[in-house]
Amino acid sequence: MTRLELLTIVVGRARANGFEFRRWYTTRLGLPWISAEAALTLLDQQRRYYALLFSHDFANAFWKAGEEITFSVPAQTFKRPSPDGTIKTVERSAYIRRSARRDAWRYHLREMALSEEPLRYLRKYLNVEEDLTEEIAAATADDTPNPKSSKSPRTKAAAKSTSKPAKTGRTKPLPRPLPTGPPAFLTRPFK
Repeated sequence: MTRLELLTIVVGRARANGFEFRRWYTTRLGLPWISAEAALTLLDQQRRYYALLFSHDFANAFWKAGEEITFSVPAQTFKRPSPDGTIKTVERSAYIRRSARRDAWRYHLREMALSEEPLRYLRKYLNVEEDLTEEIAAATADDTPNPKSSKSPRTKAAAKSTSKPAKTGRTKPLPRPLPTGPPAFLTRPFK
């Protein structure tokens, strides 16, 4: 996936949540509006997409308020006094936390600023068709029978029961179904 395609999807998702791309483009960059494709191409070619990604308006629209976020809390070490007066060192290991906050976009802006490539950080939060087809292929690969096997179904079942226990379910749940057409936010005209 090219950077321009990724920018198109990212802006489309933000627009679906209420971001006005045309207004942001003309006011923040001070450039005349030609078309959405021309604006995205300019952002891509001149690397001005950083101004878009770190804009508070964009971040607020991209990560909706109240949406559940997953983040990791780093390991901590600190000293504190115990009841008997001695100083003890407390070591807490890192853990993953899930939260639904109104200001989740601020957390993501901080994390995006710390990441090496902000677009890669954003891509983690998108369901792109390429990723979904790979996940479906991996999840269904375990369920497909082997066509090269010449055993009858009866002997296969007997072999399964004697060698190892049968699988009761999928190891990984299937992701959301693939869309049949382009998403609605990509087909609407830019404001």
